[in-house]
Amino acid sequence: MLHQMMRFRWPAWRALAPETRSSILEEAAGVLTAMEQPSDGRQSGVYSLVGHKGDLLLVHFRRSFEELNQAELSLARLRLSDYLEATTSYLSIIELGLYESTSSVYADLAAKGVQPHSEEWNREIEAVLARHRQAMAPRLWPEIPKSKYISFYPMDRRRGESVNWYRESMPDRQRMMKDHGLIGRRYAGEVRQIITGSIGFDDWEWGVDLFADDPLVFKKLIYEMRFDEVSAVYALFGTFYLGIRTPASALAGLLKP
Repeated sequence: MLHQMMRFRWPAWRALAPETRSSILEEAAGVLTAMEQPSDGRQSGVYSLVGHKGDLLLVHFRRSFEELNQAELSLARLRLSDYLEATTSYLSIIELGLYESTSSVYADLAAKGVQPHSEEWNREIEAVLARHRQAMAPRLWPEIPKSKYISFYPMDRRRGESVNWYRESMPDRQRMMKDHGLIGRRYAGEVRQIITGSIGFDDWEWGVDLFADDPLVFKKLIYEMRFDEVSAVYALFGTFYLGIRTPASALAGLLKP
């Protein structure tokens, strides 16, 4: 998954002749309309950002980093890109929380006397993961929700001198994540959440995308989670971005000088 935050060069855009702007927008709308169509885990979406952090947010789901790179290059080749300036971006992969099932598998293997990271251990773990991939394919390769609003933010787990998430035991992390998840489930139907992992790919450890038709639900959900142990003790949050879904067909209206 790739997020691209862009600022629009309005002075240069307004200086163009109307027919030139129209031609540029027609080209961009054609490419982006095709990219908007979901295709087996491949899809892009355009959002109009609210606030000073940028003008446009482009969200891309693909099956590989190579495909993300091609999506990025396809946009860079558009004449419209001459009027877009990147403010930041975020690269990550969709990640499923499997604390309970992972703990169960580890416990079963340990009970059988299988040595961790041995050939047999790795084979059993891979078999379990293969079953998860098949069962959870719709969550691993989702379509971009049709919701009107998006809230995106990156986050870390604390790993300082006094509090370190990575020094907590698996049972404790499992318990805390279960309690954390119960809060999110109360908002099922109002908000869709997609968690992505970015350790080794970007500056934070996770990215969180929230999708909803009522932006106030973002505040309610995140505020309630502030009191949860996982967030209150172990979470660090990055910059928040809020965008409004803009179909490619409406790009001309959005960029009207």
